[in-house]
Amino acid sequence: MCSHGDKAAEEASPSSVSIMNASPDSELTVTIGATVPTGFEHTAAEEVQEKIGVDARISRDRGRIYFPVTTDKLSEVHHLRSVDNLFVVVKEYDQYQFKESKEETLMELQELASKLPWTNALEVWKLNRTLKKKKSYRKGGNATKAKPADTGVCDAAEQQETAQELSAAEGDTKDAPDVESHQQEAAPEDKPIKFRVTCNRAGDKHSFSSNEAARDFGGAVQEFFQWKADMTKFDIEVLLNIHNEEMVVGIALTEESLHRRNISHFGPTTLRSTLCYGMLRLCKLQPSDVVLDPMCGTGAIPLEGAIEFNSSFYIAGDNNDMAVNRTLNNICHIQKRRADKGRMGSRKKNWDLYPSCLREMARVCRPGSGKAVLLTQDKKCFSKAISRMGGLWKKLHTVWVNVGGLHAGVYLLKRTAGVFVHEEPELRACTCAEETREYQ
Repeated sequence: MCSHGDKAAEEASPSSVSIMNASPDSELTVTIGATVPTGFEHTAAEEVQEKIGVDARISRDRGRIYFPVTTDKLSEVHHLRSVDNLFVVVKEYDQYQFKESKEETLMELQELASKLPWTNALEVWKLNRTLKKKKSYRKGGNATKAKPADTGVCDAAEQQETAQELSAAEGDTKDAPDVESHQQEAAPEDKPIKFRVTCNRAGDKHSFSSNEAARDFGGAVQEFFQWKADMTKFDIEVLLNIHNEEMVVGIALTEESLHRRNISHFGPTTLRSTLCYGMLRLCKLQPSDVVLDPMCGTGAIPLEGAIEFNSSFYIAGDNNDMAVNRTLNNICHIQKRRADKGRMGSRKKNWDLYPSCLREMARVCRPGSGKAVLLTQDKKCFSKAISRMGGLWKKLHTVWVNVGGLHAGVYLLKRTAGVFVHEEPELRACTCAEETREYQ
């Protein structure tokens, strides 16, 4: 947190740009902001502590939490179940002294754009893009809006017009020592970066509207970075969150709210997955607990529970046939998504898959008499996995077969009387080089 009295020189000092030339493997520590279901801020903070290992701070503006992370844990942040949207904080102001005059305040927001420490946040934004499997654009913007707040998005034409007006008044900004570095690193490609500014404002003592703040601040951001304004197909969404005297500038890391993760078939009363997670977490579910949802609607609660708290058992029902059908469709959607994600394996993955399967088969087969028959083309991996099972399996017979032109083996195994232990034996996965030599 800092006050509005911080010096501009400190905000945009040349030393803050040095990270742009740092090794890509170097780790940054940044502050992540997250929107969460209002009322479940403490639940979200508990999850952050449990899964990320850091303390989260609850904002005075309800429905938001903030916590520090290193960039190596950025992917883990996206797996949090209690957060809706994520953004990286550029700057926080705990007591921002807004001017009484609207014109003075908007001019101050314009000047602020060139003084903010954008560097680390842009580095995180670039890293976040590499974590996405494929590039996509958002339509309609990020759902990081404050519930009772005044929300504004600057119009592209207004941004460009404002930028032209600012160019004469802020000509010295282009000569700032760190502008060129920002532009080169923020837009390493020839294609210009497209952006938009979204302002979420709450409070009755502001002399300006959200649209006005987004328009003027966005115009200054455009002038500073030479980005192109685009309200729908944007690469970067800059967030200006204002709650009374608290102001946070950030860059969005999510394209759409994470609460939509489980549901493909919505109904009129569908609950957010993040809200379902909070309700289930309050129950402190234990293994073998039975959870009954007699008014399941689209199945949001049992689906979230089965995914996140999978040691419990879930029963769902509804007296509306359409609701039951939607629940079934949502279950099928998740099953298909999982099948598409993990349907095809690889020889590299077999070095984890085969030992795990053989151990589980040894656990459920009757000692001394249980049998297993398996077919695989990966003969080397399978043989080594068998040899490292601690004598739980004995190979009785092998049949060599041709499966669609592939030379494979059918193995008949017998469960020995050996005692199954729950500790995994140490297994060494073969290297890619070994695999290549084996199958050349």
